[in-house]
Amino acid sequence: MNRDSNAYTFLFSAIMVVVVAATLATTSTLLKDIQAENVRKEKMQNILATIGVEVDREEAEQVYNKYILEELSLKSDGSIDKNIDAFKLNLSVEIKKPREKQRFPIYLAEVDSSTYYIVPLRGSGLWDAIWGYVALEGDKNTIKGAVFDHKGETAGLGAEITQNWFQNSFKGEKVLDKQGKLVGVNVSKTNNDPKGRDKNDNEVDAISGATITGDGVTEMIKERLQNYLPYFNSQEQKIAYTD
Repeated sequence: MNRDSNAYTFLFSAIMVVVVAATLATTSTLLKDIQAENVRKEKMQNILATIGVEVDREEAEQVYNKYILEELSLKSDGSIDKNIDAFKLNLSVEIKKPREKQRFPIYLAEVDSSTYYIVPLRGSGLWDAIWGYVALEGDKNTIKGAVFDHKGETAGLGAEITQNWFQNSFKGEKVLDKQGKLVGVNVSKTNNDPKGRDKNDNEVDAISGATITGDGVTEMIKERLQNYLPYFNSQEQKIAYTD
């Protein structure tokens, strides 16, 4: 075939397209399991980070198994669904279901003889989904730590929810008011305690220029934690009965 002909050019291009497509498809297939494993371990890292345990990806599973005592899938009434793997629950799917059909994952951890309850979060920011984890201390009121992430928030604005300075501001904050009602933590532009010394005001300082993302974090924490009250109340009743 004449290499200078249009037919040769078209044939050569078609072959290259097929070869490149096949190579990319094969690479994607080979890397799929590795990518899934990395996502799984990163999830473990984020869960551990809420209780102050920082670990690299390679050590994540070993350390996770050391500190995470239980992975529970809760029903809306607070009872445990033993047929559902809590770790594999996808909140982006669950939150689209009616509340009574949702399952709510929770992770019970123990560090230095202290118990923590780690709750996955998911909500909406300015442009797209935001998510994370919040760990409550044994009183089910005080925040031990929080981790947030996003899909498409603006760099330098809403994307600041991933920064340590913002996440650290939640440590020690209460999610219940003085009457014991769940109010969550308000990301507030009018916070009168910018240094975060008052841990009973149910507020943290907002991110400048990221009001909608901050409101999303506020709503996400309260909405998700609301679903865990039946379980928390059942645990209190169990403790009272035991005592």
